[in-house]
Amino acid sequence: MSAYLIRRLLGAVVVMWAVATLVFFMLRMVPGDPFLAMVFDTGDPAAADDMRRAFGLDKPMYVQYLKYLQQVLQGNFGNSIYGSGIPVSQIIAEAFPRTMSLTLLGFFMALIIAIPAGLISALKKHTAIDHGVTVVAFLGLSMPDFWLAILLIIVFAAQLHWLPAIGYVALDQGFWPWFSHLIMPAIAIGTPFAAIIARMIRSSMLEVLKADYVQVARSKGLKHSYLIFMHAMPNALIPVITVMGIALALLMAGAVVVENVFAIKGLGRVLIQGILNRDYPVVQGAILVVSVIFVLANILVDMMYTVIDPRIRYQ
Repeated sequence: MSAYLIRRLLGAVVVMWAVATLVFFMLRMVPGDPFLAMVFDTGDPAAADDMRRAFGLDKPMYVQYLKYLQQVLQGNFGNSIYGSGIPVSQIIAEAFPRTMSLTLLGFFMALIIAIPAGLISALKKHTAIDHGVTVVAFLGLSMPDFWLAILLIIVFAAQLHWLPAIGYVALDQGFWPWFSHLIMPAIAIGTPFAAIIARMIRSSMLEVLKADYVQVARSKGLKHSYLIFMHAMPNALIPVITVMGIALALLMAGAVVVENVFAIKGLGRVLIQGILNRDYPVVQGAILVVSVIFVLANILVDMMYTVIDPRIRYQ
């Protein structure tokens, strides 16, 4: 197991290097100059040259690339072009807890909806309950997260005045203020993935319930609840965990749009503002952090296989 984990971590380093390299060169291939845009009102090219020199962007491309890799290895993402020289690491440190809070709460909301719904749908196969869960799942899949976010704001913030429409409150200022600001965006990003996971659990559970070992356990007179939760459910979750790991990573990506709807200054909003401003260091740092989450989520999924099914071993 340890050798496998080391190989996966080394592979993750290679992936991070590839992502950093790709983003670095693709950003510089986009037409336009952020420094000329900054001095557009004054029309002074000399000022743009001075700023370009201050950020080291007047040097050859390979020199900039090597310096960037050196900074990343030191945990330094550089300084924001549009942020008056604010370190990118500081910007990400402020935005990251907001995005992770939204992502984890959205993931939790998806699970508490999907697992019971998928399990009940499988156990009540071809009944009205099963058909109802299927219809709701397809509705959840068909609704864009930003549309659902706007709908939630109209109903629960504008009409009922139950929840705040925009903003974010840190958890250290109280659980309810934190939760009340995040519950609507969490539902908005979690609903589509709840539908996917519920359908996966249903199909996987139906397949496991037909297995020979389940039939033998049933013939021995095992209690139905024990049979479902101790024998069938762990095996049914193996393919579902893969989807859960991907969903956790994609929820962070989906938070980009929803954060803008709810005016939450998380990584998504920072990334969009960085792209619009062509703020190279901010975009590079934000994408690299999101990529790390993707890679770690996949490694965590592989590790969870061995926890759920002890027969699985990595050599």
